[in-house]
Amino acid sequence: MNVGILVFDEMELLDMAGPYEVFTTAARVHARTQPVGAAPLFTVTTVARSAAPVRARAGLQVQPDATLGKHPPFGCVIVPGGVVDAELRQPELLAWIAAQRRTASVLASVCTGALLLAEAGVLDGLAATTHWEDLDALRALRPAVTVREGLRWVDEGAVVTSAGISAGIDMCLHLVQRLHSHELALAAARQMDYAWSGTP
Repeated sequence: MNVGILVFDEMELLDMAGPYEVFTTAARVHARTQPVGAAPLFTVTTVARSAAPVRARAGLQVQPDATLGKHPPFGCVIVPGGVVDAELRQPELLAWIAAQRRTASVLASVCTGALLLAEAGVLDGLAATTHWEDLDALRALRPAVTVREGLRWVDEGAVVTSAGISAGIDMCLHLVQRLHSHELALAAARQMDYAWSGTP
């Protein structure tokens, strides 16, 4: 499965890097049980509005692999959070998120990435969560969303949202469990030395 992770200026670095690590680690662990040369279970691609490097909230530059207009088809898409004010005003990006909801098996967000999903209209009628500081912002932005507090992630099937920053790692391990197996999610968490409970 191709996993796409959106990157943009002022994104929260761990919102992007946490999911990246989960899926690449899961693929590496899974490969140990497969014949040499077998296709990886997950291939992760970062995607941005343009091919230019983006600068994360803490200042680190990230070079995207692909652009919104040119990337492989994704089975799973992760939208990170951070300072998303500028991205909320990008019609092309919001249209892309809405399109991914129609084509990807899973569209997920970390932290304030939920605001981008909400603005794109893909959370209407669903339950969702975000960083605890931004729950009211999510409610105000899209009253049609049922905002859930006190959960690490909320799984609505084709759309999954998580709370702040490190909760994105929990959510992505949950997605590995959904997309492959509980055993692989546990093995990936162990490889990462990450204490994953498996419950939201």
